[in-house]
Amino acid sequence: METRRITVLSAGLGVPSSTRLLADQLAAAATRELTAAGYEVTMDVVELRELAVDIANNFVTGFAPPRLAEVIAAVEASDGIIAVSPVFSASYSGLFKSFIDVLDPKSLDGKAALLGATGGTDRHQMVLDHAMRPLFSYLRTRTAATAVFAGPQDWGSTDDGGTPLSVRIERAATEFSSLLEGDQPGRKPALLESLPFEQLLAGISAGGNAN
Repeated sequence: METRRITVLSAGLGVPSSTRLLADQLAAAATRELTAAGYEVTMDVVELRELAVDIANNFVTGFAPPRLAEVIAAVEASDGIIAVSPVFSASYSGLFKSFIDVLDPKSLDGKAALLGATGGTDRHQMVLDHAMRPLFSYLRTRTAATAVFAGPQDWGSTDDGGTPLSVRIERAATEFSSLLEGDQPGRKPALLESLPFEQLLAGISAGGNAN
């Protein structure tokens, strides 16, 4: 069974956090979709607030502390990213952007991405298309067509007067999962195995003599 590794980035600052809640629901829906498609799923959830000091130190020193380095490596090794940020000043949070800035600009190239945001009013939902989607387009990700915004009216309610949050989550997860089927252009290529000389020679001989 093939495995799909997903890294979930939650940039919420509070505990509990509606950003983390949305991230968890997106991750659960994606896991269900991928499992139904026959994949094994590894889901790594990262709370960026726990890395805030390490991220700041990385900017000052140019080096990532061990915990931050592990998270960066996990992102690079992932097949897909679920990224959820709260809205501040009509954009994604500074913490979220700071983490993106410490990544190698090419590390997300070709990876599947599912975007989400949370805010105190529906007026903030434009952040998804006017801030987050352009950022991930610049990073050359393959982004799910549906991004999910959750406002106060979405929590503890089955109908927000429009499309229920659960329906939007399922649609986004289905699109994200379809991006993760088949060969993954964003996956790091496996290191070439170094074979003993005798084994290489045997392979050449089996294929015939070269002129």
